[in-house]
Formats: sequence, structure tokens, C-alpha cells
Amino acid sequence: MELRQLRYFVEVAEREHISEAAEHLHVAQSAISRQIANLEDELGTPLFERVGRNVKLTPIGKTFLEHTITALKAIDFAAKQVEEYLDPAKGTIKIGFPTSLASYVLPTVISAFKREYPDLQFQLRQGSYRFLIDAVKNRELNLAFLGPLPPKDEAIQSTILFTENIAALLPANHPLAKRESIQLADLRNDLFVLFPDGYILHKVAMDACRAAGFLPNVISEGEDLDALKGLVAAGIGVSLLPESSLYDSAARFTIKVPIESPTIPRTVGIISPINREIAPSEKIFLEFVTNFYSRLSQFQ
Repeated sequence: MELRQLRYFVEVAEREHISEAAEHLHVAQSAISRQIANLEDELGTPLFERVGRNVKLTPIGKTFLEHTITALKAIDFAAKQVEEYLDPAKGTIKIGFPTSLASYVLPTVISAFKREYPDLQFQLRQGSYRFLIDAVKNRELNLAFLGPLPPKDEAIQSTILFTENIAALLPANHPLAKRESIQLADLRNDLFVLFPDGYILHKVAMDACRAAGFLPNVISEGEDLDALKGLVAAGIGVSLLPESSLYDSAARFTIKVPIESPTIPRTVGIISPINREIAPSEKIFLEFVTNFYSRLSQFQ
């Protein structure tokens, strides 16, 4: 069994078409067919069945695909470890992040890091809260920024960078916009614009409103911060957003007002795997970010 055979197998399985796989891999179709046949002979069972011009995995082929993908990720990671061991300052850091940390936290950290390690490169992947946790667990990522950090998990290590509060974002002409702070219950009669159900910040907002004794009337939803800020600026409703997302990019015609009671804290940090080593370049980044926020906290 050869790595080439396994990579050909995964490509055909994902595309369900040998000629498309051959075109993507820049090899002859006959070469892929021959390697797949050799793999099936070695395993002693068909992995594909023909359906017209396409191919589909057999039941055992689906099982073999799942384990093959895991094995190839491990092999690729091992090769990356060797490469970075030889020169850890020239690796590539893959890191995930949610939309709520994209406007301020992520660019602040990466720009500071690049000043000290200009040769290290980044591959950034934006994703939902659940996606980022799963991606770290299944080897798609080794590092991901998250806020709030997830509950204790035997597969994930959480590193807290800082804690912040959720604030109210109000239209500039809102009756409470000139207040230095508000009670969350002051907004019980307002219309709300929030992230959709299933987003972690939707849950944070709903839980906070319930704790304040009311259920918010959600009139509109937005899947990113700019959309929510725009809806608030247009006077559609009020929103509850993390303070760090409002540092430099609060929309025009909006006002950020701290919430005095109940306070709505969220932890922000990085998650990494417990059950496997991360790459040398990723270790450098994790240590840098931890020290970066530790130094910042000393001046706050």
C-alpha cells in the first residue's frame, strides 16, 4: 500500500469521478484507475462501484475513506513537524477564528507577531464556534481563537487570553444612548438584532436576557458583525456584542453602552489539542500570544 494510492483513492472518492480526479491531480486517468485497482487487489475487496459515468464508494469503501483521511492528515502533520524542526522560524501556522474576533483581536495579534517573526506564514480559517472545536479535535486545525472558551473537554486544552464584557449597541438616537451604563432590563421593550440561533453569541445574548427577567423580541438576524452593526445603525433594533468587536469598528450612528447589571462576561482564548503535539511554529505562536496578553494585562 502506497501513499500515492491512498491520495488517489481519496481524490476519486471525494469527486466520484475518475477523470475529474485525474485532471485535478494532473495525472493520466489510466494511472489512477490502475492504482485504485492495485489498492483493491491488496485489500481484497472493491472500494468503488460504477454508477453510469461516475463511481460511488461501497459500504466498506466509506469506512476505508474515513480512516484513510485520518491517516493522511497524521502523515502530513508528521512531515510538517520534521520540516519545522529543521527550521521552526519558517513554518506555516494554521489557525481558526470566529467572526466576533476578526475585526480587532486577530489583526492586532498577527501584526504584532509578524513584526518579530516575519518569515512565518499564516493560513487563516474563519468558522463557527462548533466548527472550530470540531476542527481542532479532528486534526483540521491545531489552534483556534474562541470566545467564550468551551467547557472542559478531555481532547482540548484551553488557554485564556483575556476576559471581556458584552455591551449594548444602540442606535445613536436611542433614548438610552447618552447613559454611561444601563441595566439590561432597560431594553426589555426594545426590538433586538442578533446572530441566528445556533451561533454562540445568540445563546450568550438569550441567556443574559433571561437572567434579566425577559425574553428579547428578535426582529432581525445577521451572520456577521458588520451586518448587525448596520442593522443597529439603521434603527432596526439594539444588539448585544463583545466589547472587543466594538473597539475600532463601531458603525456610524451607533453608540456602545456598558451593561451594569447583569454583567455578561466572556472568556477569549485559544484552544489546542491535548492528545497530540502541535507544530514548532504553532508552539512559537501560542507562547507569543499568551505573553502578549499577559503583558497587556499588566497595564490595564
